Amino acid sequence: MNNEPPAERIKQMIEDLLAADPAYFLVELRVKPVNDLKVFVDGDQGITIEKAVQVNRALYKKIEESGLFPAGDFSLEVSSAGLDEPLKLFRQYRKNTGRHVEVVLLDGSRKEGKLAEVNESAIVLEEDSGRPSAGKAAPKKKELSYHTYLFNNIKSTKIQVVF
Repeated sequence: MNNEPPAERIKQMIEDLLAADPAYFLVELRVKPVNDLKVFVDGDQGITIEKAVQVNRALYKKIEESGLFPAGDFSLEVSSAGLDEPLKLFRQYRKNTGRHVEVVLLDGSRKEGKLAEVNESAIVLEEDSGRPSAGKAAPKKKELSYHTYLFNNIKSTKIQVVF
């Protein structure tokens, strides 16, 4: 019998399923005490509803066959890591380069800008620090600046939808 915690076994099942198509990856697995499983997956080019359904069906079957929940008393939801979820993995940061983000630092300060660059240890934000020109009705003069934020100083980063 496998003594691995259920969450670890399920995580391994997900990773085994996604290994067949390396463009997709597991972002997070949440297991609630009532065996409510919520799986967040993403892809380097995003993830379609069809792919999420495919992963859901295959994973559901694997969990049932594993006997992890003998009475079959579990629920499973597979979805994309939506815009309301913060970025968690380096791969997510890399795929979202060029998008507008809000970064909350460990000190509580918030920074907004375009995710200009990502490397293994930090991100670079292109921030608009426009200042009004002379005169009240004059348009803002756009001034761009670039700031680097280390991952170990970032509390969360969320994609911002800009209209």
